[in-house]
Amino acid sequence: MIVDLHNHTPLCNHAEGEIFKYVEKAIESGTKYFGFSDHAPMDFDPKYRMSFTQMQGYEKAVLEAKEKYKDSIEILLAYEVDFLEGHMDKRVLNADVDYLIGSVHFIDEWGFDNPEFIGHYEHEDIDVIWQKYFDAIEAMARSGHFDIVGHLDLIKVFKYMPKKDINLIAKNALEAIKKADMVIELNVAGFRKPVAEAYPSVSLLNKLLSLIFLLLLAQMHISQSKYLSLVTR
Repeated sequence: MIVDLHNHTPLCNHAEGEIFKYVEKAIESGTKYFGFSDHAPMDFDPKYRMSFTQMQGYEKAVLEAKEKYKDSIEILLAYEVDFLEGHMDKRVLNADVDYLIGSVHFIDEWGFDNPEFIGHYEHEDIDVIWQKYFDAIEAMARSGHFDIVGHLDLIKVFKYMPKKDINLIAKNALEAIKKADMVIELNVAGFRKPVAEAYPSVSLLNKLLSLIFLLLLAQMHISQSKYLSLVTR
């Protein structure tokens, strides 16, 4: 893997190992760009994130690793930020970092990807949950605060799948991401979860590719029908 930008440290309480061990493993595997993007602090769900008082130490440690290994790998400094209205903090959003990953882990303050709260699915309409999730992704993209979309379809983690077409549920969110010119990460953590596939799904990737294709045609001032005419001649 040449680029690996979504990596945590023990500060989030669900990662293990020292920063230098991550870096040395990345070098060993041939990675060229390795980003630390631990969970940013906020005034909600403190169990799985660093505190505000730890921000300076985290940034210092990553920058020291960046300098130490500069001849072998490019180390980047970042945060993964939970998009949760009313809880995001300017100290994080305005931090002097290389990028911010915007992720949705909560629906109405319910941690839907946390096994501790999996029982909540039994009390919800799954199509409504999926729509709320992608509405939050859309709002995150429109906020203008973030560079990368984290694990785009994380809502599928426990394999509670909607009856409605996923591409239709995600349509507005994907268009907002395209308009915001954000990067969508390819995250394989889903293979370790009940859903047993990457984020995003192949279906959503195909939808994203079609949106990019239409954008390129627009930039070249070629209509879709005209393009089809050209390639079928």
